[in-house]
Amino acid sequence: MSGFAIIKSLVPYLWPEHERGLRVRVVVALLLLFVAKLTTSYLPILYKHAIDALSVTSNVKHPAVFVVPVALIIAYGMTRVMALLFAELRDTVFARVQQHVIRVVGVKVFDHLHRLSLRFHLSRQTGGVNRSIERGTRAIDTLLSYLLFSLVPTLFEIGLVTVILWKLFNGWFALVTLMTVAAYLIFTFTITEWRTKFYREMNEDESRANTQAIDSLLNFETVKYFGNEALEAGKYNSLLKKLEDSSVKSQSSLSLLNVGQGFIISVGLTIMMWMAAQGIHAGKMTIGDFVLVNSYLLQLYAPLNGLGFVYRAIKRAFTDMEKMFELLAVNREIADVPNAPKLTITGGQVEFKNVQFGYDPRRQILNGVSFSIPAGQTLAVVGASGAGKSTLSRLLFRFYDVNDGAILIDGQDIRTVQQESLRAALGIVPQDTVLFNDTIRYNIAYGNPSATAAEVEQAAKLAHIHDFILAMPDGYDTVVGERGLKLSGGEKQRVAIARTILKNPAILLFDEATSALDTHTEREIQSNLKEVSRGHTTLVIAHRLSTIVDAHEILVMADGQIVERGSHASLLLKDGVYAAMWRQQQAEKH
Repeated sequence: MSGFAIIKSLVPYLWPEHERGLRVRVVVALLLLFVAKLTTSYLPILYKHAIDALSVTSNVKHPAVFVVPVALIIAYGMTRVMALLFAELRDTVFARVQQHVIRVVGVKVFDHLHRLSLRFHLSRQTGGVNRSIERGTRAIDTLLSYLLFSLVPTLFEIGLVTVILWKLFNGWFALVTLMTVAAYLIFTFTITEWRTKFYREMNEDESRANTQAIDSLLNFETVKYFGNEALEAGKYNSLLKKLEDSSVKSQSSLSLLNVGQGFIISVGLTIMMWMAAQGIHAGKMTIGDFVLVNSYLLQLYAPLNGLGFVYRAIKRAFTDMEKMFELLAVNREIADVPNAPKLTITGGQVEFKNVQFGYDPRRQILNGVSFSIPAGQTLAVVGASGAGKSTLSRLLFRFYDVNDGAILIDGQDIRTVQQESLRAALGIVPQDTVLFNDTIRYNIAYGNPSATAAEVEQAAKLAHIHDFILAMPDGYDTVVGERGLKLSGGEKQRVAIARTILKNPAILLFDEATSALDTHTEREIQSNLKEVSRGHTTLVIAHRLSTIVDAHEILVMADGQIVERGSHASLLLKDGVYAAMWRQQQAEKH
């Protein structure tokens, strides 16, 4: 994105509709900005008059003669205070607008990320995305501060000082001022454009190093299991070495920029002071005029010198915001159709009609899968790894859309209804339950954030985890750790069951919910699941066949197709794929 495009995208947030108070703040802040600059620009004139008045009265000893310079000095001090006051008022008035923009844009990016498809989130790098959002929101603050309150007022002041010097003296002073400023700006912008690539490279290297560090720490146990601490440190060192090199390039180019800027300012300052000295020698200018020129130069070049930093900061802000707006530009892929109605549950019947699907067009996962789960009944799906079982649950939740065919709930194509209402009707207990790094109460209540404490505890009782929770020192306020690592697999599954009970969905999915547990824990969890699923339409994706013998219907999948279907007893009588799997698992028990 170009800088102009980024600024244009910020305007609606800076001038929001239906936010009259914020718009008034923007206008008042801009008025205060220009008043502050006008006040500041008048200071050297007061200073000049004070110097000239002191020069005239220096040989007169009468006290009354000093009234005029003293009054001018007091006026100078008061004007300086007023300039500072206007500047601080400007910042205070605009602070609300600035923070509003940062909040609204940050929330929009965060919300957009949650609305992107599972395909995006499976391929993203969490550390890099987090850095892009962090840098991007911080860059908004930088951009608004420097663009509105440094760049614009500095350019305004340059024009104002040029006009004042022209009116007070002659066009040569104005011309030298403009030529110096022009040379400074051209040099600054040219070199800054050239060195932007070094800063962007440094940013990318920092993101890669940050992503690597986070990924390695998230997989701490795996690193320990294989004793690969040195490997991880080596990879991190290699990425930091690239960051070191790009940072050195960035700093070296910055030094070149600073030296060039200092040289241009020094040349302009020298010429202006020489012209003022010539004016005094010719009797056309006073000492006060010499001080005036000097004051204006110092007053002008101070923000001008900072303009290089401001321009670099704005360019960095554009670079940082570019990444964040790229995230906003990512296609949602799975979106509601216009005016989509809410899903209406009349019983909870689920139907897959000739579903075709592949994560990649070059590899088909499901090939014409058709089945129906009558309301209130349980259907189980079994098969070897890679047969497409878990894909069924992802499609039902509409994390992806089918390539062909349709999925219906109570006769409604799930692509035509609101996703929010669809997922409100579904509850899942996955194989790998991931919990938030918060309390047990929070994790259970996540199924229904508006639930009361009594309802949370009732759900825990139904999931047979209430007594375990009370036995812990902090009870329901026990923090489970990142991803729930402080709880065992069985305890996490019970929390997941309690969370699903609290949600009270019409349709339940158990995606190999017990395959990672030991046999004893599995039997206990299976008993809980049977209680929970009673009276609900239930889809069970299973690994151990002993857990689904009571299902109303069992589907056997292979290579994305249903190869067998029927009850447990009928499938054993067929003596096919299911019967072979059953015999193998029974043999493994002994």
